[in-house]
Amino acid sequence: MNLALQSPQPKPPSTQRVEERRACESAGLAARALSIAEDATVQAFAVDGAVVLRGLLTPAELEVLRQGIDANLAAPSPRALVASQPEDPGFFIEDFCNWTDNEHYRRLIFDSALAAVASRLMQSRTARLYHDHMLTKEPGTRQPTPWHQDQPYYNVDGTQNVSFWIPVDPVSRAATLEFAAGTHRGPWLMPRTFMTNEARWFPAGTLAELPDIEAGRHAQPPTHRILGWALEPGDAVAFHMLTLHASGGVEPGRRRRVFSVRFLGDDMRHAPRPWKTSPDFPGLAEELPADAPMEHPLFPLLWGAQP
Repeated sequence: MNLALQSPQPKPPSTQRVEERRACESAGLAARALSIAEDATVQAFAVDGAVVLRGLLTPAELEVLRQGIDANLAAPSPRALVASQPEDPGFFIEDFCNWTDNEHYRRLIFDSALAAVASRLMQSRTARLYHDHMLTKEPGTRQPTPWHQDQPYYNVDGTQNVSFWIPVDPVSRAATLEFAAGTHRGPWLMPRTFMTNEARWFPAGTLAELPDIEAGRHAQPPTHRILGWALEPGDAVAFHMLTLHASGGVEPGRRRRVFSVRFLGDDMRHAPRPWKTSPDFPGLAEELPADAPMEHPLFPLLWGAQP
């Protein structure tokens, strides 16, 4: 007798049960997002364009992310860039857009409260994944990350956006990401290459040049209020894509592995450029018209529903 044929087969969960489970999961993520991004934090993000989020990741989520970064470092994608000079005693590497291939990144982005927190900070009904970005500075790296805005390098327009900068190693105040408070309100500033200071994107003269933030830091009174926080693994900073930011190198003996993930809100639109953006999305301009919402499989909707 073939018992396997006579054994009752498990029934697939009903649509109602699946929807109930998803609703329960969403409620849990919403509650966690509310505890992380309280009303005062949301208001600070609107005013300053950058906030610190203590304990953004749980220990389990942090371990998933650490595994994802290590897997990424072991096998960088063709999009990876070395961002330090050959004579630098350390090593700075960046990599982009790996969530489709890196299961650890995907689990973190899709299963954590990141999208729900993004929705609150952006004051947006929805939160759509834009892209991921890994940045690792090995011990003793001297290469700084100069002052810049992110959005001029991108192919999007709009105001509802947020980037999370999440270290899996302790980050000192000296090595952390710093922000010039309030600069997310504009204007857009000329994007330049980090190591050679070339204007490879917008034509010269079309955008204002970057002010001397470092000189302004020591002026009386300072020209900008500079924000920055020492971080422990699981902490993060969240910032608007137009907020001016920069960081220094890292101390000898201290490694700085960071994962950045970026979200788009309700008002963000596709802005094709006649040049290669950073990161680049080859072929997207043929599939998504200019000024269209970012409704494309490359940018999944992770929180809320389309109106």
